[in-house]
Amino acid sequence: MTGTADRSFVDPAYPSSETTAQIIAAALAVHRTLGPGFEEVFYQRALAMELPGFGLEFAREVWIDVRYKGRLLGRKRVDFVIEDVMLEIKARGQLEPVHHVQALSYLKASGYKVGLLINFGAARLEIKRLAN
Repeated sequence: MTGTADRSFVDPAYPSSETTAQIIAAALAVHRTLGPGFEEVFYQRALAMELPGFGLEFAREVWIDVRYKGRLLGRKRVDFVIEDVMLEIKARGQLEPVHHVQALSYLKASGYKVGLLINFGAARLEIKRLAN
């Protein structure tokens, strides 16, 4: 059965809104089923199982190049690339400003224009849309 996003998550003001709405719907399904309290890897695995049901193509643990003044400094792994959206997930009691800054830095380094930061660890799923 294919899942569908709640239309309230679609906002034409946001780039890739249809895709991010589907990702959010898949994340909500995972959070409703597992609830908070698990390590991040469990949410990664569950989300990887849920995303195809929403018709989303993805890659998990994608390496991105980090450059400084055109020179490669190294590589960093992001949790997911789902179609044209980078996704970082957390499993914390709450998101902190450092998590937002980190996700924005990964988004900039990756070259993707749109990202999501989703925290599964809180009682209520926390979602931040990011734009580069």
